[in-house]
Amino acid sequence: MADLLTDPRLHIRLIDAFYVEAMVLADEARSYFDEGGRAEREALSPMDRVAFSCESLKVTTRLMHVIAWLLTQRAVIAGELTPAQAQDSARRLGTAPVSEEAIVSTLPEQARAMVAGSIDLHRRVERLDAAQVADEPMESPARSMLDRLATSF
Repeated sequence: MADLLTDPRLHIRLIDAFYVEAMVLADEARSYFDEGGRAEREALSPMDRVAFSCESLKVTTRLMHVIAWLLTQRAVIAGELTPAQAQDSARRLGTAPVSEEAIVSTLPEQARAMVAGSIDLHRRVERLDAAQVADEPMESPARSMLDRLATSF
């Protein structure tokens, strides 16, 4: 993983590939949950329709977290943000909502595929996010204290 993070060309290509994948999956999910899955959703029992709606929101949340993180990475590559700014907690990858397998298994096949695809993509991006943090040098506690003192006075 370190080679991907230290070779800028590989890093850029990886971020671009993830971005394309995330945008395609987001478009497919939007199309399915808004339009294509309507007949499948209506055929479900009332409780399963609620589960269907909840899972569609979870898919969307996972994908939006991934896309936001990827846009941050693209901003770093473009020089619009520093790597340190990208490590701010507000710019880190958001936590993925949990989907219960028992609930997902009751959904139509395409809905299950959307859930699985969003979980898989989020997990892969999560590993990259964690690797970036692991490669960051630890901030000196003394430097941090001096910085806080300097901004206080």
